[in-house]
Amino acid sequence: MPPSASQAAHTVAGAFVAGAVLRLDIETRARVLAACGVNPLVLESPGARVDAAAFGRLWLAVARELDDEFFGLDSRRMKVGSFALLCRALLSHQSVGGALREAQRGFALFLDDVRVELTAERRRARLALHNRIAAPAARRFADEALLVMLHGLLCWLAGRRVPIRAAHFAWPRPPHAAEYRRMFGPTLRFEAPLTTLEFDAALLASRHAASAATLREFLRDAPQSVFLKQVGGARWAQRLRARLRRGGDWPSVEAVAAEWGVSVATLRRRLSAEGTGWQPAIDELRRDLALRLLADGRHSIEAVAVQLGYVDARSLQRAFRRWTGSAPGGFRGARADQ
Repeated sequence: MPPSASQAAHTVAGAFVAGAVLRLDIETRARVLAACGVNPLVLESPGARVDAAAFGRLWLAVARELDDEFFGLDSRRMKVGSFALLCRALLSHQSVGGALREAQRGFALFLDDVRVELTAERRRARLALHNRIAAPAARRFADEALLVMLHGLLCWLAGRRVPIRAAHFAWPRPPHAAEYRRMFGPTLRFEAPLTTLEFDAALLASRHAASAATLREFLRDAPQSVFLKQVGGARWAQRLRARLRRGGDWPSVEAVAAEWGVSVATLRRRLSAEGTGWQPAIDELRRDLALRLLADGRHSIEAVAVQLGYVDARSLQRAFRRWTGSAPGGFRGARADQ
């Protein structure tokens, strides 16, 4: 059976693939990408996307190649097994704040060039990264990787997705900045003095929800679970994606709002609060489906256009170039789920 909307996986920005393989030599890079089912064109197309499961495989494969769960970015290796060991150490604390401070100490043992700092004042807590990696691309991806690790840990400890009140980045706005909005929320600042995540300080005093059982689940699904932070709860954006995955139609915002018993304004407002919107959510699912269907290799561009609700292949081609910077033909037959 061909992939359908109900089977569409999440995707992640190709910029993260480029960061993950940064320390691999050319031969090893080609071998690892092929083994993980990642099209090497992703490295040449700024807007390209990859299946989240394929990125998860890539994360683990690079760690095994380098014996380093931090992609060879730091002058000290974070050897394979370090993240699991750190997670187990967090269970000895009762509060979220105590566990996060333990994580801060753990990363200080594993890394030399990037330091995590947890502070809190009034109503805001802040995780700040002090990064002295020299190469700009490596420094940026080190911050990106550590941010998703920390936010993933925070969500696991809280037992839910923790909203980020503001995210600051110590570099200019990159081409994949929209990915940060999806991952961390709408309040973003670039060219900041430090890379930071801010969240509600009251969470630090709360009892954490982590246990040996949830740890097994968390580690079993890592790194995909860490990167996507799909911990508990049905958010509005996820609910909308699930609704669209049913296939068979591409409903209007009015139809979905009526189906859910809310006004169009309320639906738009709640999506906006989560860093997305009606049309971006539609575009995201169409993009992910297009990549999956094209990679499958059994569908013409015309057939994919029809399945995604476009009037013709030309409309899909324009949209695909806008999403990835490349024509859809280059992605046909490069299966993401090999």
